[in-house]
Amino acid sequence: MYFTDRGIEELADRRGGEEASLAWLAERLREFVDLNPEFETAVDRLATWLARLDEEEDE
Repeated sequence: MYFTDRGIEELADRRGGEEASLAWLAERLREFVDLNPEFETAVDRLATWLARLDEEEDE
């Protein structure tokens, strides 16, 4: 595991059994960027990547 994966592992451990809508996730990402504007580009890239995942399967 990479050092940067610690947050991902914590998320899986704490919330792995929960279900969340994409609308809920989008709102949490907006809140995070509002509180941490220096991460806007990274969050935007993540959101775009998630939004386009199924496009790769269609090609």
